[in-house]
Amino acid sequence: MTSLVDFLVHADPPPDARGAAARAVLDTVGVTLAGASEPVARIVQRTIAQEGSGPCRVMGTPAVASAGNAALANGTAAHALDYDDMCFVSLAHPSAPLVAAAWAVAELSGATGRALLDAYVVGFEIEGRLGRAMNPRHYQRGWHCTSTIGTIGAAAAAARVLGLDATRAGHALAIAASEASGLKENFGSMAKPLHAGLAARNGVLAAQLAGAGLTASPAALEGPQGLLAAMDSERSTLAPFADDLGRRWEILDTGITVKLYPSCAGTHPSLDALLDLRRAEGFTADDVDRVEIGVDAITPTILLYDRPSTGLEGKFSMPFCAAAALVDGRVGIDTFEDARIKDPKIAHVQSRVTMRVDATLDASAPALTQARVTVRLKDGRVLSTGANGARGYPERQASDDALAAKFLACAARALPDPAARKALATIRDIEGAASIRALAL
Repeated sequence: MTSLVDFLVHADPPPDARGAAARAVLDTVGVTLAGASEPVARIVQRTIAQEGSGPCRVMGTPAVASAGNAALANGTAAHALDYDDMCFVSLAHPSAPLVAAAWAVAELSGATGRALLDAYVVGFEIEGRLGRAMNPRHYQRGWHCTSTIGTIGAAAAAARVLGLDATRAGHALAIAASEASGLKENFGSMAKPLHAGLAARNGVLAAQLAGAGLTASPAALEGPQGLLAAMDSERSTLAPFADDLGRRWEILDTGITVKLYPSCAGTHPSLDALLDLRRAEGFTADDVDRVEIGVDAITPTILLYDRPSTGLEGKFSMPFCAAAALVDGRVGIDTFEDARIKDPKIAHVQSRVTMRVDATLDASAPALTQARVTVRLKDGRVLSTGANGARGYPERQASDDALAAKFLACAARALPDPAARKALATIRDIEGAASIRALAL
């Protein structure tokens, strides 16, 4: 664990890495504001309110809470719509736990915007190395990396903001290793967004406990009964993946995938392909006879619902997402309202959509990035196209204008327009903020 700890304490991220972190913070605050009114977020907010107040904001609400409870609430809200970003190395939604944890601790300690961004990068890089060592086996065995790997990343970010020394930072990572959990069987339920909140809260708690003197095993990650062994890691050691920390930056090499659809990332390449075909060929849902979608072997392990019964399940259903895209010509937050699941037109098209594993896809490509879509029309035409990534992926990065539009649309669910625009301007300049406490949201 020595290389992780040394990096955590001493890393000096380059400007481009902090710039990528700032974009991620902007996107994450936006989806947090949008998710704050979702039922799962409201349940968490009501629950933490019973424990009293504190110095940290629960975004999208007038409430304040302790650092741990604010991290729990904000992390849950950030993931509530499944609109938060992705990383295809950690196979996690990195920013929901990282931003929620780092932001809460920064408010608590009065840290600067630059400190928050550095902490984000540190947590992201450590998650990336864990992802390279542990996946795909860890993910395929049923662990939800947003929660498992995300807990370690959140602890690293919180420890960095708090300025823990190497000894205590090591204990924070080891404590977090015992807190990490999260099961993919809970996808499509309220427990999935809760995973992100728990990862954020547990990361804050691990750093606070370590800062107060609580100790843990230095072998908690790589020991014979440590995190890697217990959680079905692909490899038993972090070497050589951690050896290039501080020299190679995962946040720049692999990058962050910004979601432009509020559904599971495994649906995005197919949705892009379907919507592009629909626009280019001028057909509508009424013209469709059948849709066949080929995916990689991991995608069916997360798209669990062939016939979803709730909006949350719909986010993890390729047939529903594809049908909604064909019927509406778009996929947005309102697509996953429970009433839309029962829409007879969507249900009719959904019955004509099949998903299967396509062995001809590039096996060397990152999971969830490839698809092959075939649309058979009633007039006999067969339209087929491949997808390699989607809009918002690092190779097709969302523009600043697209990020701003997404932020404002999300923030509108919690803030009046002038406040949303002020928040956008504030977070765009976050690196120069003298104190996170002073930021207007």
